[in-house]
Amino acid sequence: MAEADPSSFASPDSCRTHHLYLRCRVDFENRSLRGTAALTVRAERDNLRCLILDTKDLTIHKTLVNGQEAAFALGECHSFKGTPMEITLPFELGKGQDVVVDISFETSPKSSALQWLAPEQTSGRRHPFLFSQCQAHHCRAVLPCQDTPSVKLTYYAEVSVPNELVALMSAERDGEKPDPEDSTRKIYRFSQPVPIPCYLIALVVGALESREIGPRTLVWAEKELVEKSAYEFAETETMLKIAEDLAGPYVWGHYDLLVLPPSFPYGGMENPCLTFVTPTLLAGDRSLSNVIAHEISHSWTGNLVTNKTWEHFWLNEGHTVYLERRIGGRLFGEQFRQFQALGGWRELQNTINTLGGTNPLTNLIPNLKEVDPDVAYSSVPYEKGSALLLHLEQLLGGPDIFIGFLRAYIQQFAYKSIMTDDWKNFLYSYFKDKVDILDTVDWNAWLNTPGMPPVKPQYDMTLSNACVALSQRWIKANENDLSSFSSADIEQMSSHQRIEFLALLLLENPLPLSHVRQMQEVYNFNAVNNSEIRFRWLRLCIQAKWEDAIPLALKMATEQGRMKFTRPLFKDLYKSDQSRDQAVSAFQQHRARMHPVTAMLVARDLKVAGQTA
Repeated sequence: MAEADPSSFASPDSCRTHHLYLRCRVDFENRSLRGTAALTVRAERDNLRCLILDTKDLTIHKTLVNGQEAAFALGECHSFKGTPMEITLPFELGKGQDVVVDISFETSPKSSALQWLAPEQTSGRRHPFLFSQCQAHHCRAVLPCQDTPSVKLTYYAEVSVPNELVALMSAERDGEKPDPEDSTRKIYRFSQPVPIPCYLIALVVGALESREIGPRTLVWAEKELVEKSAYEFAETETMLKIAEDLAGPYVWGHYDLLVLPPSFPYGGMENPCLTFVTPTLLAGDRSLSNVIAHEISHSWTGNLVTNKTWEHFWLNEGHTVYLERRIGGRLFGEQFRQFQALGGWRELQNTINTLGGTNPLTNLIPNLKEVDPDVAYSSVPYEKGSALLLHLEQLLGGPDIFIGFLRAYIQQFAYKSIMTDDWKNFLYSYFKDKVDILDTVDWNAWLNTPGMPPVKPQYDMTLSNACVALSQRWIKANENDLSSFSSADIEQMSSHQRIEFLALLLLENPLPLSHVRQMQEVYNFNAVNNSEIRFRWLRLCIQAKWEDAIPLALKMATEQGRMKFTRPLFKDLYKSDQSRDQAVSAFQQHRARMHPVTAMLVARDLKVAGQTA
């Protein structure tokens, strides 16, 4: 029997979903989706009499199996897994037989997968907005399903929305028609012919417009942001072509981008055909487009080859970061790739300093039995995973040789869900003439041991040296040296180097207050809109206990909801006596407008009661 998914109640060993036909109505007034999910399920063994699906905060009205009413029971509610739904089949199924299980359901206004925005929370301030975020285990809060990445299915959907709004999904658009039951609404249709795990099912509804930015790419956003977004992401097709050259053909048809309102909790989400991104990427100079390279890369690693359970999440993210940086290397040179990789190593150091070097969640393969995947989420699978791949690249003969492995790996496991052992066995068979080299890798230390990796890859320091030198000057400076700093120090630095300079300072003890005041005086970081620079600068100020920075940090923590920024800013504010009460009060004031998962995790960070998602 295959290893069970600790984050799901479903048992794919008994039966597997192959297709979903979703029909639903988006009800902004009651903040719910109502409709039917028809799952085509195939028995994986003989004498099948029941099946178990994942649900979370759903109301189930009725279940039909091949048109016959079927009995169902909802089990005990689990703190983060939701409620198992057991359906008793009206007849026995033999191995290989298909049935259609048609379930009428309704979501809860507090669904952890959906954020309903009032008009005033949008850019246009006239229409409401809805978006979903199903990764890792929240699709069950949208519809009953086998909510495990080990099961892949195709889908077709029909979604009824008010006439003035547009619906989009993680699928190809298949036209629209008036809703025959309500003249104030229309039905949008979608088709996803490539099998995907449930966490990639995505829906957005809002006053959206689009601009064409490439032969297979539209960028979608509210009217107020659409031109800015089209400019920011103009390099998308170039990145797609490089990714195809590195990883193989792009199988998903369109690659559209959707810029969401600021409360979206992640930098990006690789929903097939329609990547979701945060508006914090709109720097005005295309400097944060590496997030687009990351989401594009997921079209191969994650969406095509998928982790079987969330314990093997590094297979999705480590490979995707590695590919993202290979794209960056093609666009901006090998030194840039190395610089980004070294920045990732520092990010990993930062995360492990925060979580603790013996924390089992810093294992590359953590044990998630009774652990909420949202709580386990960190940069570890991304940066420890990509560091392992860079280390292997350097051991096995360099970038050209290793990309051959990556392409063969994607070809071997496309459309499948796998575990680390599958990856490792394929690595050994691909490099069968280099087994002696592979055997020198301390696999247990890399995969199953907490803390920093056992080996640090070699990094080209060319672009990093200036950042290291300047950060060291500030760290070593005494009061008399402060006048030696000037705006010329950073004039020649790219925004990436400025980010790295601040990141290096964050790895050290907090700077004296006099130093950050002088830094503001000469570099004027308060005036910078690049979110990655602003975030690190404000953390530096709060850690130096500069009171003037408290309102700026609270503003950044609450005006956008990207967890990468919001959580560390709130944590830093909470740690300091001078800002703790303000942090808790600002959180409570903004909580109702935050994404449900963000609100749950910030509540944990601030030790505030009522943390559920």
